Amino acid sequence: MTRLDQLRGPAPRKRHNARTIAALTGNPGCARRAVLDAAGVDKPRLAQRIGFPGDFGQSRFALARGNAFEAMLKADGCALLRETLGVPAESAVGYDDLGEDADDTLTARYARTRDLLASSAGATLIDHPMLTLEVAGQPVFLEPDLVAFRIGGRLQVVEIKSFAIVDGQADSAKVSAAAVQAAVYVLALRRLFAELGLDEDLVSHDVVLVCPENFSLRPVAVVLDVRKQLSTLRRQLARLSSVAALVAALPAELSFDLALPPAALIDALTTVDARYAPECMSACELAVFCRDEAAGTTAALGRPVREALGGIDTVAEVLALASGAREPVPEQAEAAALLRAAARLRAEALG
Repeated sequence: MTRLDQLRGPAPRKRHNARTIAALTGNPGCARRAVLDAAGVDKPRLAQRIGFPGDFGQSRFALARGNAFEAMLKADGCALLRETLGVPAESAVGYDDLGEDADDTLTARYARTRDLLASSAGATLIDHPMLTLEVAGQPVFLEPDLVAFRIGGRLQVVEIKSFAIVDGQADSAKVSAAAVQAAVYVLALRRLFAELGLDEDLVSHDVVLVCPENFSLRPVAVVLDVRKQLSTLRRQLARLSSVAALVAALPAELSFDLALPPAALIDALTTVDARYAPECMSACELAVFCRDEAAGTTAALGRPVREALGGIDTVAEVLALASGAREPVPEQAEAAALLRAAARLRAEALG
């Protein structure tokens, strides 16, 4: 049994997917999340066990709408999706559904995907492909919505989402999340191409996002450039590959076994440094606990505040420095001067 298995306890390993890998890029400085994810700890169950459950993930309505939208696009050999992607009706675009065999294992489907990508030379649509990506030394299976060999030989990831694009605009946070998830698939495809001895640049950094248009289910396709997301993703995965150093520094008796009492699990969590930010509420299942833990700290006010007040950890310190009730140490001098100026301006405005 490895040290990561010992940290997790007897519970089965929680499998990563593109959504959880994408969430890793949102808070690269959080050692707590890096350790828990590397060990495969079930964070939703852990949050429930310690009394800090979070309303995390998509609603049932959103999941049902998304599944219905995807099924409509892929009906009749992806007829509607072909039209949305602008594939000429007369072109000989093939369609391969690698998920037709319900009894197929993930490993077998990955082998079929690998063989198809190695041999396919023309334009084709590949549904239910299976890819892999190494996360913290562990292979993770990933299933993109669709991979499209476009005419011209370049491969594009097609990401299907159920949020609407209204008058050419969509929720920026949702588009950003979709771009990062698509970047996960692009990176997995590029690494597969490298293993096959093929040019990684054959996998385009432009991904196709397909969403409902306005308030109907009529699909519209937009192209996203995910080069920035790819760079961030590579850096964060490289950091996770060195998670062994984080684990080695933890106490030998530390465990996140869900059979432990809640108080023991909370003590275990506080042993690993967290880096809470308000954005965690939409990206991490333990965010409610970490927010409670961070109450009264500058971190709870967001990254811009924490970075502007570097070296000042609590709101109480901020107020004392701003009022002059406390003298700053040398590394706090610049932030203290800004705080006193802000306090003076506020007093003048209120006066």
